[in-house]
Amino acid sequence: MDVSSAAEKVASTRIGQVMAAVKARIAARSLTPGAKLPSVRAFARSQQVSVSTVVEAYERLAAEGVIRSRPGAGFFVSAPLAPLSLAEIGPRLDREIDPLWVSRQSLESGETVAKPGCGWLPPSWMPQAALAKALRAAARGPEAVLSDYGTPLGLAGLRQLLARRLADTGVTAAPNQIMLTESGTQAIDLVCRFLLEPGDTVLVDDPCYFNFIALLRAHRVRIVGVPYTPEGPDIARFGEMLAEHRPRLYITNSAIHNPTGATLSPVVAHRLLKLADAAGLTIVEDDIFADFEETPSPRLAAFDGLDRVIAIGSFSKTLSASVRCGFIAARPDWIEALADLKIATSFGGGRLSSELVLSLLTDGSYRKHVEALRERLAAARERVGRQIKAAGLEPWITPKAGMLLWCRLPEGLDAAAIARTCLEDGVILAPGNAFSVSQTAGGYLRFNVAQSEDPRILPSLAAAMERAACAPATD
Repeated sequence: MDVSSAAEKVASTRIGQVMAAVKARIAARSLTPGAKLPSVRAFARSQQVSVSTVVEAYERLAAEGVIRSRPGAGFFVSAPLAPLSLAEIGPRLDREIDPLWVSRQSLESGETVAKPGCGWLPPSWMPQAALAKALRAAARGPEAVLSDYGTPLGLAGLRQLLARRLADTGVTAAPNQIMLTESGTQAIDLVCRFLLEPGDTVLVDDPCYFNFIALLRAHRVRIVGVPYTPEGPDIARFGEMLAEHRPRLYITNSAIHNPTGATLSPVVAHRLLKLADAAGLTIVEDDIFADFEETPSPRLAAFDGLDRVIAIGSFSKTLSASVRCGFIAARPDWIEALADLKIATSFGGGRLSSELVLSLLTDGSYRKHVEALRERLAAARERVGRQIKAAGLEPWITPKAGMLLWCRLPEGLDAAAIARTCLEDGVILAPGNAFSVSQTAGGYLRFNVAQSEDPRILPSLAAAMERAACAPATD
């Protein structure tokens, strides 16, 4: 290859890079139809290329119909938006550390695959007989239960019962402050639709539940992570980020934190609410693990009185992931607006699911199931924790309740590499960076103790760790 052709290849590559950068911004919705592109000189500086390279890239994009030129005004986006792809939003990561990868692998794999990285209980741990009984009773009940839409706020009897249950955790909510949803995820999605606009900033814990990240990407907001400690978010950094980023919302688990299993301390809760009040910040408290606790830990919604805090709950983790039923507790005026959004996006609620949940909560079977579940999980946490330590990992804390263990790998080992290797053995792990906005949890794995007693898991993990430790270092 002669000198001139080599130079042409380099120039062509740089032109392609500029074109790809523009297309990526359009795909991520930071440039929408009609939006003006950066000036040629400004984009050349930001991309660290020559002005002539950007001129050529813009001309080629115009020829493709992606952008158009307006003489004397600049270049503007002309192409219609491509369908939203969450995988294209955010940093380009290995699929083993992508939140959507973890979810899809766990949901799509069959019963033959071990799932220590998933976030739900095995079917055998759920109250199958009680659910079947409730279904038979519903089938014999009024025809409307099986065939009609639910009311906008949801089944009145269940909302009344939820108000009493919330009071057990210190949260005061009247039935008209509670709206039923089809899941905790739908509840958070509705709140995001209600409170956020694309481009707003949202605080999350770092690490946090990975589907918070995926869902917020779908709403095209800016996500900022706050370092999480065993007692809650790092309050000093929380205050700094409020001042620096002026976020619209903060989403967290406070009772049993996902993925760490930590619980919020009263001192941190009070300081956090004081900062939030001064900054005008709204907080979404996702409390779907509430029933795993024997003694309720501090709730932000209890201290706040549902003023700035919106409480979210669900029965997917303790009752059934198939019977979809969650709820939102918030200020009455917000509930009214959220009910309108619920009608617009899903019309009616899941009436049958609500009837099933109400039946199980009132006949005593759910209480007995949860009491047994707490004991079973406590034994599994102790047993699996001991086995994980023997394998060379170190739990970040000893959780007081729940099914999650957040564990540190030996120094120098990468969780994504471990996950890749274990997947070959039919073992699905949850690498730490799937939960981390800042990508600083590459040395951690999250384990679900209820799913971690398959005999294949520890041998696969040990072999993957040995393979990673023996692998040559790479740049």
